Amino acid sequence: MPALHRLVVSLSETSRGLPRQFWWLWTATLVNKLGGFVVPFLSLYLTVERGWSAAYAGLVASLFGLGSAIAAVGGGVLTDRIGRRPTLLAAQLGTAVSVAVLGFTDGPVAIAAVVFLVGLTSNASRPAISAIIADVVPAADRGRAYALNYWAINIGFGASAAVAGLIAAHGYLTLFLLDALSTLLCAVVVFVKVPESRPAAAVSGPAVPEVGLGRVFRDGRFMAVFGVNLLLALVAQQGSTTLAVDMGRAGVPASQYGLVISLNGILIVLLQLPLTRLMEGRSRTGLLVASALLIGWGFGLTMFAGSSAWFFALTVVIWTIGEIVNAPTMMALVAELAPAEARGRYQGVYSLSWSLAMFLGPAGGALLLEYGGGVAAWGACALLGSAAAAGFLLLGRRTAAPAPVEEPARALV
Repeated sequence: MPALHRLVVSLSETSRGLPRQFWWLWTATLVNKLGGFVVPFLSLYLTVERGWSAAYAGLVASLFGLGSAIAAVGGGVLTDRIGRRPTLLAAQLGTAVSVAVLGFTDGPVAIAAVVFLVGLTSNASRPAISAIIADVVPAADRGRAYALNYWAINIGFGASAAVAGLIAAHGYLTLFLLDALSTLLCAVVVFVKVPESRPAAAVSGPAVPEVGLGRVFRDGRFMAVFGVNLLLALVAQQGSTTLAVDMGRAGVPASQYGLVISLNGILIVLLQLPLTRLMEGRSRTGLLVASALLIGWGFGLTMFAGSSAWFFALTVVIWTIGEIVNAPTMMALVAELAPAEARGRYQGVYSLSWSLAMFLGPAGGALLLEYGGGVAAWGACALLGSAAAAGFLLLGRRTAAPAPVEEPARALV
């Protein structure tokens, strides 16, 4: 059991000194993700269970992304204006209702409309969660905190993806209802145990002027990070959309797809904490460049998978390692760039990069797969990953240049 012992030691060292509020939020996240069955299996549900085309599945996934994009900005503004806790509770309750309704919805237009609502409600919680962590965790510990939160997400994702494939073989309605129930339980934990964390200055007002969205979008440093992350997010979105369709077309059954995609969560559970410790003190630029290449070329290798579930699994391993390196590094960077009174807005705009990728990525991946085959779809992923790596490298060099005397330097990468 040496591997288990190392994992326990890593958990002990990574989790030390973090506040109680963080751990209740961590628990709520874990509960929610343990029942997060619907989104990873949505494309498979639409193409295999319903028999609709890959292009339609990509369109529906893009509508989910459109809802998420609207929610990213709206949720960020609400997080700063009305508070983290009410925004998070409203988002979770709305998600529970819309996911349950989706399970009973029929017809392509109705399903597309409800999926849009699921994207709208589910993504509104992301800026609030990220802002709470930035509020309650000291700056020096945020990298560890974001890594642990990401770890909780993937404990749930790995478990739910593996189990969901078996449940789906006997009917998809149960997946929708269990997802709704887990989201409702998450809201209960937040309501009972997670207090409001918005900084007092943001609540009492005039001492600190409000930072509007315009200022966020005019922040050149932050928007450069946003743009490069968007390139990488377009690649990462193929894991829950185009990959499912490609594996289904190759004849890989839903149960094997569930096991293959669950590797993503399982590897994050096993490797996130040890790798987080190894990343401490490393060059942020180097970590982001390496993560972009691993993600881009990990997906790119999928073009050679054929019908082999084992080869698909190998590609998941490669891009998952890139994801492990990238996620906490990027989240800590965004928290560092955001003023305390505008954490919700900054986190919301950062989340917008992922939401835009949810909107553009599935449709683009589906169209490339439909009309250009796997070489076009997965080759594009390799190119985008390489472009993101180059972008991170340029940002790192730009940050290394001396800042103007009148403007103190803020770390980029």
